[in-house]
Amino acid sequence: MDIRQIFGENLRRFRVQAGLSQEAVAERMGVDRAHVSSMERGQQNVTLLTLWHASQAVGAKPAELLAEDVVAGGDGTDPEDSASS
Repeated sequence: MDIRQIFGENLRRFRVQAGLSQEAVAERMGVDRAHVSSMERGQQNVTLLTLWHASQAVGAKPAELLAEDVVAGGDGTDPEDSASS
């Protein structure tokens, strides 16, 4: 899977887990909502600084937003993953 897709899916997962809207994350990052949407869809090649700001906005570590096992639900935080175990 493309790293931009991994980042986007993880960003969305952490945003939803935190109970935040795209608008709220955008506000915390100092960008517009469309930019957050674009990142979540894997259409942005984000910089390290953007990665840092996104992680701070959703309460995750930067590495968690890049981890493939989080996307796959391998860390056990995905409710659907635990339901199928």
